[in-house]
Amino acid sequence: MFKFLQPSTKSELQEIVQSLESNRSNNYKDNAQADYKKLVARYDELKSAGKLNDKQLEYYSRLISEYKERLKGYTHKDQTPYWN
Repeated sequence: MFKFLQPSTKSELQEIVQSLESNRSNNYKDNAQADYKKLVARYDELKSAGKLNDKQLEYYSRLISEYKERLKGYTHKDQTPYWN
């Protein structure tokens, strides 16, 4: 009916992806990991509620698996300081 009145789940997920990408590109590793977890959790919520269409399901599923590989071991916690 009025598309502008409907909540835009795509833009919500896209905002999380943009935040994740921004944090990753600025080397904010822990924040990028937190954004990834937020993306996965929100995707699962929307998927189980049936609010994503087939194209969105495929796109975000692929995106999540790509980020899973990119962010593997991507943290500051495992790094040793250079002055030791």
